[in-house]
Amino acid sequence: MKRILIASTVAIFTLTGTTMADTMITKSSPHTVSETIDRLAAAVEGAGAKVFARVDHAAGAASVDAELRPTQMLMFGNPKLGTPAMSASQTIGLDLPLRVLAYQAEDGSVALTYYAPKSVAKTHGADPELKVFQMMTGALDTLTNKAISE
Repeated sequence: MKRILIASTVAIFTLTGTTMADTMITKSSPHTVSETIDRLAAAVEGAGAKVFARVDHAAGAASVDAELRPTQMLMFGNPKLGTPAMSASQTIGLDLPLRVLAYQAEDGSVALTYYAPKSVAKTHGADPELKVFQMMTGALDTLTNKAISE
């Protein structure tokens, strides 16, 4: 069953011309999960955007006596970018505010992952080449690079 699911997923991405690299961006962080999210939150606020939520998935797991390696998500945004994106396709509101996930992998390394804005645009039938998605791409790259810098 697992092989069928993997093959189906690969077929879908092949047929749509999308690769995982086009869909999700992942960067390595030299910091702990908590430090990485702290640094991202500071970068977001420093850029004039608003942090809406911070979710500690590992704490949630612990609350039901389950274990999960450190995993946190930061939700943030700026109406100056979100509003034009939603004007291009109102269903983009399902994927806004933006979300970035930091997690500790099995080998102990820390990664930072987020959806590529152009991929989100395609998902919602918006033109991924619109300036707003280019601006979101640049903002996410800059903010996440600040979070993982030494």
